Amino acid sequence: MEAKLPPDFLYSILGPTAAGKTALAVALAKEISGEIISVDSRQVYRGMDIGTGKDLASYGNIPHHLIDIRDPQDRYDIFQFQQDFDEAFHQIITNDKKAIAVGGTGMYLHSLFVSQPYIQVPIDLALRERLLPQGKQELIAQLQTYQIPTDFQIDHSSHKRLIRAIEILEALQAGFKPSQSRPHYDAHLFGLDPDVALRRQHITARLQERIAEGLLEEVEGLLNRGLTHQDLQYYGLEYKYSSLYLLGELSKCNFTTKLETEIHRYAKRQMTFFRKMEKDGVAIHWLKTTETQARLEEILTYLTAKQR
Repeated sequence: MEAKLPPDFLYSILGPTAAGKTALAVALAKEISGEIISVDSRQVYRGMDIGTGKDLASYGNIPHHLIDIRDPQDRYDIFQFQQDFDEAFHQIITNDKKAIAVGGTGMYLHSLFVSQPYIQVPIDLALRERLLPQGKQELIAQLQTYQIPTDFQIDHSSHKRLIRAIEILEALQAGFKPSQSRPHYDAHLFGLDPDVALRRQHITARLQERIAEGLLEEVEGLLNRGLTHQDLQYYGLEYKYSSLYLLGELSKCNFTTKLETEIHRYAKRQMTFFRKMEKDGVAIHWLKTTETQARLEEILTYLTAKQR
């Protein structure tokens, strides 16, 4: 199998949280002499390990990229991700290895395959600091004061994305002119879409494992290293609700219940985004099996058929 695969192809495994992406990517990397490029907006940060599910021990001797490349105080955006991803991809194929992109951050994945000129708008830290204390409704009201290009779609799903939308519109208003260029990859994308009941079961089990492994202690450590509660809440999900618990705004029971509910909602949003990618012309081969070995065999069968 290995000798037949084009060296400059990109292989991608995507799916919702707790779907088994990393285990499958590691199994595939062993089979095709691959290296893994993380497509996760939070795994880039050092010290954010349990909450982001890095599971570095599971990689064994498989090389991985775009993990632990920034400090948590830094801000990382899609444009930076594109640049780092392209560098890692070419480094891998130059070494005659196969690049396997694995993750569930939809916007990052989307940026690899669909033109998104607005991601080139640079970060404006001063603007972000000014907007961060505002609530979602205030941000939405502010968005309505801009002239919005017809091809600019605003994601209202999170506080962070509303701020990014304002940041982009401010830059456009100031005269920023994005180009249409983007990295281009010949790719095979494999999607994991477990049954909703199974997905929920895995999410619940994994959250309990992360709490037992020391999620709250990890968050306390980040606070001791200089991060603020506002910083933590910016990163959402595990970090946001851990922060609220440590501030005394949530009981231990409410912390667990609310966080679990939000992760389930996040997984649903991920699947919605992947379907949007398909509507934008990105071909995803959805795997029918649920166990890692069966999924691996399904991928290898698919790739073998493609080589004929």
